[in-house]
Formats: sequence, structure tokens, C-alpha cells
Amino acid sequence: MRVVKEAEARRNEILDVAEELFGQKGFDGTSTGDILGKVGIARGTLYYHFKSKEDIMDALIERTNATILHAAQQIAEDKSIPVIDRILRAVMALNIRSGDGSSTEIMEHIHKPQNALMHQKIQKAVIHGVPPILASIISEGIEQGIFNTPYPYECMEMVVVYATTIFDQDMVEMTEEERMSRILAFISNVERLLGAGSGSLMSVMQMFVGAGRVEEGKGNGGE
Repeated sequence: MRVVKEAEARRNEILDVAEELFGQKGFDGTSTGDILGKVGIARGTLYYHFKSKEDIMDALIERTNATILHAAQQIAEDKSIPVIDRILRAVMALNIRSGDGSSTEIMEHIHKPQNALMHQKIQKAVIHGVPPILASIISEGIEQGIFNTPYPYECMEMVVVYATTIFDQDMVEMTEEERMSRILAFISNVERLLGAGSGSLMSVMQMFVGAGRVEEGKGNGGE
């Protein structure tokens, strides 16, 4: 057991160092030699845990997403939270730019041009991992008469694909006026997809407006 624990600790140490270097130099700008030097291990030790630098990146993405999706899943399963509020909180938990610690750091760095491949892989993981979590809440809402759709999973898949593309400022540039117009249209169409009452999901506006202010603050050098 001690050997297993030591191997796991070494693996996480490599990941922590790689994450730091990817943030500083970008994925393409970081070599395995850079990682070896900072961790202080032999090349054979690195390759015992990871076959390549791409392998390290995939492990970082998997670790980041596991943390994020776990948090969202816990919210989704909390029956004490009303369905609409639970959707909002679950989506906020999935908003990896608003978290703390290493998840926030790696997500900020993958949005840099030099980390485009990491961005693509994270987005793919989100598109696969998020809809089942949200669909479980939608199914509960259907039982309560809040929603009316035979396709809870498919609806959430459409929502996630659109949201992760259009509302990702690295993918689509738009003015604040254009952004607000898209948000209103997005919420209105989600209500129709789910068979929800008109205006019933307007509280979701908090999520988009709040995220927009955070990004604006960063762009202006704010905290």
C-alpha cells in the first residue's frame, strides 16, 4: 500500500508541476525536460507514470473535470434545493472560471491561444459530462410539473453545446448589447425546449451577467 501511495503522490507531483509550467509557458512551450528539471526526477520515472506530454495534459484535464463535475453532481442530488435554483447552482459549479485553486488556474490558462488544444479537450469533456447531470434535475422538474419534454438529456446537450460555444468569449466576439440579446434569446428558447412557463428561467440571467462582469473586470485589470 505504501508503494501505491508513493506512486500516486509522485504522479500528482508531476501533474502539479506540469500545470504550473503549462500556465507559465503554454503547452507547446513546455518540454518534458522542463517538467523533469522542476520535479527533479529521471526521464524513466516520468515515463513510468505518463507516456507523453499529451498524456500529462489529458490527466490534468481529467483531474480538473472530475473535481468540477463532482461538485455539480452533489448539487444536483441535493433534493432540499428547489429545481430551478438547483439548475442555476449546478451550472455555476460547472463554470470552471469562477472556482478556486488549481481548477481555476488551469482553466484560465487553457483559454490562452498557445493552449488551444487543451481548450478543445476540456470543452469536449464538458459536453460529454454536463448534460447527464443537468438532465437528472430536468427529469425531477418534469415529475413536479415544472417542465414538459420527452427529451431531457437531448435538451441539455443542445443547451451545453450552444452555451459553451456562443458564450465562450474566445470563440465568439460580441458587444455587451449583442451578448445580452443572445442571453435573452437563449433563456427564452430553453424555456420552450423544456416546456417551461415563460419567464420561469429568467433567474439564470444572474449566472450570465455575473460571469460577464468577472470577465470584464479581468479585462480591465481588475481582480
